[in-house]
Amino acid sequence: MSDAVNQGKTDSPLIATSYLKTPDKSRSGAEVLIDALKINAVERIFCIPGESYLAALDALFDRSEISTIVCRNEGGAAYMAEAEGKLTGRPGVCFVTRGPGATNASGGLHIAMQDSTPMILLVGQIARKDLEREAFQEIDYRRMFSEVAKWVAQIDDADRIPEYLNRAFSVATSGRPGPVVLALPEDMLTDQTDAADAKPWQIVKTSPASTDIAQTVSLLETAERPLIIVGGSGWNEDTRLKLQEFAATNQVPVVNSFRCQDYFDNEHPNYIGDLGLGVNPDLTQYIEASDCLLVIGARLGEMTTGGFTLIDIPCPSQRMIHVHPGAEELGHVYQPDLAINASAETFVSALAGARLKPANATAWSQQVAQAHQVYLDWNRSVSVDGPVQLSDIFHSVRNRVDEDTLLCNGAGLNTGWLHRFFRYRKYRTQLAPTSGTMGYGLPAAIAAKLRYPERCAVAVCGDGDFMMNGQELATAMQYRANIIVIVINNGIYATIRMHQEREYPGRVIGTDMVNPDFVALAEAYGAHGERVEKTEAFEAAFERSLAADRPALIEVMIDPDILTPTASVKSLRAQAK
Repeated sequence: MSDAVNQGKTDSPLIATSYLKTPDKSRSGAEVLIDALKINAVERIFCIPGESYLAALDALFDRSEISTIVCRNEGGAAYMAEAEGKLTGRPGVCFVTRGPGATNASGGLHIAMQDSTPMILLVGQIARKDLEREAFQEIDYRRMFSEVAKWVAQIDDADRIPEYLNRAFSVATSGRPGPVVLALPEDMLTDQTDAADAKPWQIVKTSPASTDIAQTVSLLETAERPLIIVGGSGWNEDTRLKLQEFAATNQVPVVNSFRCQDYFDNEHPNYIGDLGLGVNPDLTQYIEASDCLLVIGARLGEMTTGGFTLIDIPCPSQRMIHVHPGAEELGHVYQPDLAINASAETFVSALAGARLKPANATAWSQQVAQAHQVYLDWNRSVSVDGPVQLSDIFHSVRNRVDEDTLLCNGAGLNTGWLHRFFRYRKYRTQLAPTSGTMGYGLPAAIAAKLRYPERCAVAVCGDGDFMMNGQELATAMQYRANIIVIVINNGIYATIRMHQEREYPGRVIGTDMVNPDFVALAEAYGAHGERVEKTEAFEAAFERSLAADRPALIEVMIDPDILTPTASVKSLRAQAK
């Protein structure tokens, strides 16, 4: 598929004319729905089958252009659809059945909402004649999902399906992208209609005014310690490269917001680190000492700002330029000196050719060089007690895989090791939920491998994290999505144990786990399995997993005392005394 189509555009009217149906041929609502997905270049949907949308499944039978990926839980299916939206910039599509199916999928909506990811959840609904009777598995999805979706609607008239689908794609991708939910009554899907198809939707991008760019340049070049913070959605590889050129030409340092580490080459000389959990204290001090922040795309949420403490609210001590595609985000928490309602892509393109004329260019260059060296020092391996050194393991992964390898993770202290010691080189090589959702990494890796089968996809999971969606290994096997899953097994819910030891030292409850044999479990699914108990054994296990020609799982055993690169259970208890 061309890049133009991937961005929600069409190079010509060919897509519309080849797919559009003439209104003189009657179709079922389900057929109109699936044709609308096809018109909008949907290549695959992720689902759990349900009787509430059997007609839609039947319509998919005759439309081989759309692949149907059957998952093992609606949560996993929704995570895969969200990951698809992240990877393509187009709405990932998920089909689930009513009631329990919809509730299981809600986690994926929450991720898409907080991560500003375009996504469409299609929910089978009870028949219209039974509404408001508390029929079997009945839920009013407009009330249920109102806080985790940009728009929730129910299509009660098959004639209006093209209208609703067009709006769903438009809402999911406009302004600040996010998820949309459409409920589909089962009897509506079987109604016959002469409805005419709509044309493919078009992405609407907000652009900066020339005065916005001029003011940005003025604010930056009159600063002594400027800094760029990048994040949010709507980026692409070209935007990343343009920003890197601008930063290098003008000697401005760049920081990534929480779990957006792939938005700027981590080995670029102007890169100085990422914000989030376990942030480098020196980076925190650098931001506090900065006098001008150019924030491109990021909302500046809780994780990025250290619990809303890193930057003063509502008026930052630094001059702030905030660029965001959603007008409602500008001034939402922080009052910027210059608010620019624009997408990251259009803003960076407009800024790229600017040449700053600071009063002390030499000082700028020295600051950037020093800050980049601080990042490199922070990225070096650390030593902890025990036979497994996670920093060395993630350095080993980095040294072995290609720059376009996709790293996927969910939640847990294991992610702190990954984020600190792996260096991302290209855009959209990191798939990780800013909402801190467990169970995301494995489904996301499957979606990534299906989208880019020629690339390596690695899921990094804690043991608790893996158990949330480990059953999706069956999905990986079914569709030959040859991912590698690294399970960091310490037998505890480590994040909660860390907080427990800080707040209630020694009073352990609810954070111990009895795990299965993960290698045997992987092999039961038909996957390749490895167990690593010493650092030096990891590299060979990883090589064998790469060569396995099937999904693979590497179980890495670590001592439950080891929490983060700087904290252990013992050290936390010692501090509490």
